[in-house]
Amino acid sequence: MADEIKTIISGTSSLDHLVSNIVAEAQFVAQEQSIMRNLVKNFTVPANSGKVLQVPIYGNPTAGSVAEADDLSPNAITSSEALITLSEIGLMTNVSDMALNHSSQNVIADVGRLFGTAIAKKMDQLLIANFANFSEGQGSAAQELTVDEMFKAVAKLSTAAAPGPYYGVFHPKVMYQIKKGLTNTFAGDRYSELANEAMRTGYVGTIAGVQIFESSNITVDGSDDSVGAIFSRDAIAMAMGSEIKIETQRDVSARATEVVGVATFGTAELHDSYGVKLTADSAL
Repeated sequence: MADEIKTIISGTSSLDHLVSNIVAEAQFVAQEQSIMRNLVKNFTVPANSGKVLQVPIYGNPTAGSVAEADDLSPNAITSSEALITLSEIGLMTNVSDMALNHSSQNVIADVGRLFGTAIAKKMDQLLIANFANFSEGQGSAAQELTVDEMFKAVAKLSTAAAPGPYYGVFHPKVMYQIKKGLTNTFAGDRYSELANEAMRTGYVGTIAGVQIFESSNITVDGSDDSVGAIFSRDAIAMAMGSEIKIETQRDVSARATEVVGVATFGTAELHDSYGVKLTADSAL
């Protein structure tokens, strides 16, 4: 896990295009912010408490009928544990003195913003990677996702007594197929409310009691398939060791300023039965 999470990227940025008499407001390459962090169980790891967080998971004891005055027998309480290992993600670049001294733009602030969004995106991707670990699944490769498959996933979560609310996270191209089905002329009035919302705003808020989110941070494989999921908040855990930090350091010999962005966290599957993965075709 540590090798998977640790992603240190280095490079040198001259930012020559910022050295001019007049620079318009900086434009940023859009990156989707993290949505997954707000949908999963969050833990904070205190400083100096180790880098492995142990989360106890208790089983459900069963109550039984007891006749009047009968003595109760001890009921064994079972437990397991989920281990979440902290590691770092980060990136670094050098901003030259030329760019700093001759640009009307706040270069360090611009780079810091880019670093922050890049780290947030990586967090999202690592949380989403847990979808593939769920034992229960619906849908199949090379097939469009259907509302029926989503209802089946919800039925599995309900059978497992997974606590609500339920969330669904899918690739935008997968959700396109769902919206297309909802707004199809032949769908009639079965999904009239959902169809109207999809037609008006392009967004489907809730299906089968599941709050639906789209994320381009879901990986599409070489066969144009992707793995989304419907899950309870308790299905996946995120342990935060330290929030995103953007720091600078002067490098005199290079006549530049190092800009470093780092965050420390870990993710793990918490309750396997509280999530259902949904595999689907992700091509238009």
